[in-house]
Amino acid sequence: MRNRDSLIRLHRFQVDEKRRKLAELELMLQEFRARERELEAQVLAEQEKAGISDVAHFAYPMFAKSVIRRRQNILNSIEDIEHQLSVAKEELASAFRELKKYELIEDNRKRRHRKEAMRIEQAELDEVALGIHRRG
Repeated sequence: MRNRDSLIRLHRFQVDEKRRKLAELELMLQEFRARERELEAQVLAEQEKAGISDVAHFAYPMFAKSVIRRRQNILNSIEDIEHQLSVAKEELASAFRELKKYELIEDNRKRRHRKEAMRIEQAELDEVALGIHRRG
């Protein structure tokens, strides 16, 4: 019995850990997307100041070029996190299915145990009733 309970607790812990990991990745993704939007706004502001939007132009501001590189790095990070997020979602779903399997097995075992206890109790009550009927 304790082994089954321990196994269920272990699987619940694993599901909770995977949920935490998923939440962390989603938060990271939101942060990177916000940073990407900020950098995009900085590039547009710098282009407006300089009056040049062609990155290949010889006078294109160096600051804007560096921001574009940083933005591209962030976009690469976003892509990587989205992949990790997809994997984490699948891992969570798998862990949840595994947990449910053990919980259902335990529920079925408890149900059978209750049913057997009720059957025994009913047999005892029937025996008492039969004894009362014989004496009466």
